[in-house]
Amino acid sequence: MRKTILLGSAVLLSAATRTLAQTEIIDYKESTFVRQVRPDRSGQTITTNMLYPGQFQLDADLHHYYPFSSTGSLNRPVSTGVLRIGFFNDIELRVAQSYVTPLARPGASSETPGAVVTPTGFAPLTVGAKFLASTTQNARSQVIVLAEMTMRNGDKSFQDKTLEPGGRLLVSQVIGERYRLESNLGFRQRGFRAADTKVGQYLGTLALHGPLGGRFNFFAEGYTTWRQQQKLAPGLTTGVSWRPYPGLRFDLTAGQALSGAARQGFTVGGGLSLRMPLH
Repeated sequence: MRKTILLGSAVLLSAATRTLAQTEIIDYKESTFVRQVRPDRSGQTITTNMLYPGQFQLDADLHHYYPFSSTGSLNRPVSTGVLRIGFFNDIELRVAQSYVTPLARPGASSETPGAVVTPTGFAPLTVGAKFLASTTQNARSQVIVLAEMTMRNGDKSFQDKTLEPGGRLLVSQVIGERYRLESNLGFRQRGFRAADTKVGQYLGTLALHGPLGGRFNFFAEGYTTWRQQQKLAPGLTTGVSWRPYPGLRFDLTAGQALSGAARQGFTVGGGLSLRMPLH
Protein backbone atom coordinates (compact mmCIF):
# COMPACT_ATOMS: atom_id res chain seq x y z
CA MET A 1 0.00 0.00 0.00
CA ARG A 2 2.83 2.41 0.89
CA LYS A 3 4.49 1.88 -2.51
CA THR A 4 1.17 2.29 -4.32
CA ILE A 5 0.52 5.64 -2.60
CA LEU A 6 3.99 6.93 -3.43
CA LEU A 7 3.77 5.84 -7.06
CA GLY A 8 0.33 7.38 -7.39
CA SER A 9 1.57 10.66 -5.93
CA ALA A 10 4.49 10.67 -8.37
CA VAL A 11 2.15 10.19 -11.33
CA LEU A 12 -0.07 13.06 -10.21
CA LEU A 13 2.92 15.33 -9.57
CA SER A 14 4.39 14.42 -12.96
CA ALA A 15 1.12 15.20 -14.73
CA ALA A 16 0.76 18.55 -12.98
CA THR A 17 4.34 19.55 -13.73
CA ARG A 18 4.02 18.50 -17.37
CA THR A 19 0.96 20.76 -17.69
CA LEU A 20 2.91 23.68 -16.22
CA ALA A 21 5.80 23.04 -18.60
CA GLN A 22 3.46 23.05 -21.59
CA THR A 23 2.17 26.50 -20.62
CA GLU A 24 5.66 28.01 -20.27
CA ILE A 25 5.64 31.50 -21.78
CA ILE A 26 8.79 33.21 -20.44
CA ASP A 27 12.07 32.49 -22.23
CA TYR A 28 13.77 30.89 -19.27
CA LYS A 29 16.84 29.47 -21.03
CA GLU A 30 18.81 32.73 -20.85
CA SER A 31 18.17 33.38 -17.15
CA THR A 32 21.03 33.50 -14.65
CA PHE A 33 19.57 30.53 -12.83
CA VAL A 34 19.71 28.22 -15.86
CA ARG A 35 23.19 29.35 -16.86
CA GLN A 36 24.62 28.35 -13.48
CA VAL A 37 26.11 24.87 -13.18
CA ARG A 38 23.81 22.38 -11.41
CA PRO A 39 25.46 19.11 -10.31
CA ASP A 40 23.84 15.71 -9.94
CA ARG A 41 24.94 15.39 -6.32
CA SER A 42 25.35 17.16 -2.98
CA GLY A 43 22.67 14.91 -1.53
CA GLN A 44 20.52 12.00 -2.58
CA THR A 45 18.50 14.15 -5.02
CA ILE A 46 19.53 14.20 -8.69
CA THR A 47 18.70 17.46 -10.44
CA THR A 48 16.39 17.80 -13.43
CA ASN A 49 19.03 19.94 -15.17
CA MET A 50 20.01 18.62 -18.60
CA LEU A 51 23.04 19.66 -20.64
CA TYR A 52 22.58 20.98 -24.16
CA PRO A 53 24.26 19.22 -27.12
CA GLY A 54 27.98 19.98 -27.15
CA GLN A 55 28.22 20.62 -23.39
CA PHE A 56 29.88 18.28 -20.93
CA GLN A 57 30.13 18.38 -17.16
CA LEU A 58 32.16 16.62 -14.47
CA ASP A 59 30.63 16.20 -11.02
CA ALA A 60 33.15 14.87 -8.48
CA ASP A 61 32.78 14.42 -4.73
CA LEU A 62 34.04 12.66 -1.64
CA HIS A 63 31.31 11.37 0.63
CA HIS A 64 31.03 9.05 3.58
CA TYR A 65 27.59 7.55 3.11
CA TYR A 66 25.41 7.25 0.04
CA PRO A 67 22.61 4.77 0.82
CA PHE A 68 21.19 4.45 -2.69
CA SER A 69 24.21 2.88 -4.41
CA SER A 70 26.24 -0.32 -4.59
CA THR A 71 28.69 1.22 -2.07
CA GLY A 72 26.03 2.47 0.31
CA SER A 73 26.60 -0.20 2.99
CA LEU A 74 30.32 0.55 3.26
CA ASN A 75 31.19 2.65 6.30
CA ARG A 76 34.15 4.28 4.54
CA PRO A 77 34.87 7.37 2.43
CA VAL A 78 33.91 6.92 -1.23
CA SER A 79 35.05 9.16 -4.10
CA THR A 80 32.68 9.41 -7.06
CA GLY A 81 32.98 11.07 -10.44
CA VAL A 82 30.10 11.54 -12.88
CA LEU A 83 30.78 12.56 -16.48
CA ARG A 84 27.69 14.06 -18.15
CA ILE A 85 27.48 14.72 -21.90
CA GLY A 86 24.77 16.70 -23.68
CA PHE A 87 23.30 14.67 -26.55
CA PHE A 88 20.77 15.49 -29.25
CA ASN A 89 16.98 14.90 -29.07
CA ASP A 90 16.79 16.06 -25.42
CA ILE A 91 19.02 13.28 -24.08
CA GLU A 92 21.92 13.49 -21.64
CA LEU A 93 24.40 10.60 -21.38
CA ARG A 94 26.22 9.89 -18.12
CA VAL A 95 28.91 7.60 -16.70
CA ALA A 96 29.56 7.29 -12.95
CA GLN A 97 32.63 5.71 -11.33
CA SER A 98 33.28 5.31 -7.59
CA TYR A 99 36.47 4.50 -5.71
CA VAL A 100 36.27 2.96 -2.25
CA THR A 101 39.04 3.87 0.20
CA PRO A 102 40.91 0.79 1.51
CA LEU A 103 40.05 -0.25 5.05
CA ALA A 104 43.06 0.03 7.34
CA ARG A 105 43.44 -3.32 9.09
CA PRO A 106 47.03 -4.07 10.09
CA GLY A 107 47.97 -7.64 9.26
CA ALA A 108 44.69 -8.39 7.42
CA SER A 109 44.91 -9.83 3.93
CA SER A 110 42.32 -11.07 1.47
CA GLU A 111 44.70 -13.95 0.67
CA THR A 112 44.66 -15.23 4.26
CA PRO A 113 42.48 -18.35 4.61
CA GLY A 114 39.18 -17.46 6.24
CA ALA A 115 39.75 -13.73 5.89
CA VAL A 116 36.72 -11.55 5.16
CA VAL A 117 37.10 -9.84 1.79
CA THR A 118 36.15 -6.17 2.10
CA PRO A 119 35.30 -4.31 -1.12
CA THR A 120 37.90 -1.71 -2.00
CA GLY A 121 39.22 0.06 -5.09
CA PHE A 122 37.14 0.87 -8.15
CA ALA A 123 33.47 -0.07 -7.84
CA PRO A 124 31.38 -1.36 -10.78
CA LEU A 125 30.73 1.32 -13.41
CA THR A 126 27.26 2.84 -13.77
CA VAL A 127 26.06 4.11 -17.15
CA GLY A 128 22.81 5.92 -17.80
CA ALA A 129 20.85 8.60 -19.59
CA LYS A 130 18.36 11.35 -18.83
CA PHE A 131 15.33 11.72 -21.09
CA LEU A 132 13.17 14.84 -21.24
CA ALA A 133 9.57 13.96 -20.36
CA SER A 134 8.21 17.53 -20.30
CA THR A 135 8.07 19.78 -23.35
CA THR A 136 10.72 22.43 -22.59
CA GLN A 137 14.29 21.73 -21.51
CA ASN A 138 15.45 23.56 -18.35
CA ALA A 139 12.06 25.21 -17.87
CA ARG A 140 10.59 26.47 -14.59
CA SER A 141 8.71 23.17 -14.35
CA GLN A 142 10.56 20.07 -15.41
CA VAL A 143 10.00 16.32 -15.64
CA ILE A 144 12.90 13.98 -16.44
CA VAL A 145 13.24 10.19 -16.59
CA LEU A 146 16.62 8.76 -15.60
CA ALA A 147 17.58 5.19 -16.57
CA GLU A 148 20.77 3.57 -15.27
CA MET A 149 22.63 0.27 -15.37
CA THR A 150 25.45 -0.79 -13.03
CA MET A 151 27.85 -3.09 -14.85
CA ARG A 152 29.74 -6.20 -13.70
CA ASN A 153 33.26 -4.74 -13.82
CA GLY A 154 35.25 -3.18 -10.99
CA ASP A 155 37.76 -4.52 -8.49
CA LYS A 156 37.67 -8.27 -7.81
CA SER A 157 36.96 -7.54 -4.13
CA PHE A 158 33.40 -6.62 -5.17
CA GLN A 159 32.01 -10.14 -5.15
CA ASP A 160 28.71 -11.50 -6.50
CA LYS A 161 28.64 -8.85 -9.22
CA THR A 162 25.61 -8.71 -11.48
CA LEU A 163 23.84 -6.23 -13.71
CA GLU A 164 21.86 -3.76 -11.58
CA PRO A 165 19.12 -1.82 -13.42
CA GLY A 166 17.71 1.32 -11.89
CA GLY A 167 15.61 4.34 -12.70
CA ARG A 168 14.21 7.58 -11.30
CA LEU A 169 11.45 10.05 -11.99
CA LEU A 170 12.89 13.56 -11.49
CA VAL A 171 10.52 16.49 -10.94
CA SER A 172 11.36 20.15 -10.22
CA GLN A 173 9.60 23.48 -9.85
CA VAL A 174 11.20 26.92 -9.62
CA ILE A 175 9.59 29.22 -7.04
CA GLY A 176 10.06 32.94 -7.58
CA GLU A 177 13.39 33.93 -9.10
CA ARG A 178 15.89 31.53 -7.59
CA TYR A 179 14.30 28.99 -5.25
CA ARG A 180 13.85 25.49 -6.58
CA LEU A 181 12.03 22.41 -5.28
CA GLU A 182 13.22 19.05 -6.59
CA SER A 183 11.87 15.57 -5.94
CA ASN A 184 13.03 12.07 -6.93
CA LEU A 185 11.25 8.74 -6.87
CA GLY A 186 13.57 5.89 -7.78
CA PHE A 187 14.42 2.20 -7.58
CA ARG A 188 17.37 -0.11 -8.14
CA GLN A 189 17.69 -3.88 -8.00
CA ARG A 190 20.18 -6.65 -8.61
CA GLY A 191 19.27 -8.72 -11.65
CA PHE A 192 16.25 -8.91 -13.94
CA ARG A 193 14.22 -11.74 -12.45
CA ALA A 194 10.77 -11.14 -11.04
CA ALA A 195 12.03 -12.27 -7.63
CA ASP A 196 14.70 -9.54 -7.72
CA THR A 197 12.03 -6.84 -7.55
CA LYS A 198 11.02 -8.08 -4.09
CA VAL A 199 14.46 -7.25 -2.71
CA GLY A 200 14.96 -4.09 -4.75
CA GLN A 201 15.65 -0.77 -3.07
CA TYR A 202 13.45 2.31 -3.39
CA LEU A 203 14.19 6.00 -2.83
CA GLY A 204 12.12 9.12 -2.27
CA THR A 205 13.56 12.64 -1.88
CA LEU A 206 12.44 16.26 -1.55
CA ALA A 207 15.03 19.07 -1.73
CA LEU A 208 15.00 22.87 -1.61
CA HIS A 209 17.73 24.99 -3.25
CA GLY A 210 18.09 28.74 -2.83
CA PRO A 211 20.46 31.76 -2.58
CA LEU A 212 22.46 32.81 0.47
CA GLY A 213 23.75 36.03 -1.05
CA GLY A 214 26.42 36.83 -3.60
CA ARG A 215 27.70 33.65 -5.22
CA PHE A 216 26.72 31.39 -2.32
CA ASN A 217 23.72 29.05 -2.27
CA PHE A 218 22.23 26.49 0.10
CA PHE A 219 20.30 23.28 -0.19
CA ALA A 220 18.39 21.11 2.26
CA GLU A 221 16.72 17.78 1.65
CA GLY A 222 14.85 14.99 3.30
CA TYR A 223 15.00 11.49 1.90
CA THR A 224 14.13 7.92 2.69
CA THR A 225 15.08 4.52 1.32
CA TRP A 226 13.13 1.34 1.84
CA ARG A 227 12.60 -2.24 0.70
CA GLN A 228 9.41 -4.28 0.57
CA GLN A 229 10.36 -6.27 3.65
CA GLN A 230 12.04 -3.44 5.58
CA LYS A 231 11.02 -0.23 7.30
CA LEU A 232 11.69 3.26 5.99
CA ALA A 233 15.25 4.52 6.51
CA PRO A 234 14.94 8.34 6.47
CA GLY A 235 17.69 10.93 6.59
CA LEU A 236 18.48 14.62 6.21
CA THR A 237 21.16 16.42 4.20
CA THR A 238 22.14 20.08 4.01
CA GLY A 239 24.99 22.06 2.53
CA VAL A 240 26.35 25.27 1.05
CA SER A 241 27.94 25.95 -2.35
CA TRP A 242 30.07 28.67 -3.95
CA ARG A 243 30.20 29.51 -7.66
CA PRO A 244 33.20 31.67 -8.66
CA TYR A 245 32.04 31.27 -12.29
CA PRO A 246 28.71 30.16 -13.75
CA GLY A 247 30.24 26.85 -14.85
CA LEU A 248 32.30 26.09 -11.71
CA ARG A 249 30.95 25.17 -8.28
CA PHE A 250 32.39 23.98 -4.95
CA ASP A 251 30.24 22.66 -2.12
CA LEU A 252 30.31 21.22 1.40
CA THR A 253 27.58 18.98 2.81
CA ALA A 254 26.55 17.33 6.06
CA GLY A 255 23.94 14.67 6.68
CA GLN A 256 22.29 12.63 9.38
CA ALA A 257 20.70 9.20 9.01
CA LEU A 258 17.61 9.11 11.22
CA SER A 259 16.88 5.40 11.12
CA GLY A 260 18.01 3.33 14.06
CA ALA A 261 18.84 0.49 11.67
CA ALA A 262 21.37 2.59 9.76
CA ARG A 263 25.00 1.86 10.57
CA GLN A 264 26.03 5.42 9.83
CA GLY A 265 25.07 8.52 11.78
CA PHE A 266 26.45 11.97 11.06
CA THR A 267 28.26 12.24 7.71
CA VAL A 268 30.12 14.94 5.78
CA GLY A 269 31.15 15.40 2.18
CA GLY A 270 32.43 17.86 -0.38
CA GLY A 271 32.95 18.20 -4.10
CA LEU A 272 33.19 20.28 -7.23
CA SER A 273 31.44 20.56 -10.57
CA LEU A 274 32.94 21.81 -13.81
CA ARG A 275 30.90 22.42 -16.94
CA MET A 276 32.39 23.23 -20.32
CA PRO A 277 32.01 25.73 -21.85
CA LEU A 278 32.63 27.43 -18.51
CA HIS A 279 30.25 30.38 -19.15
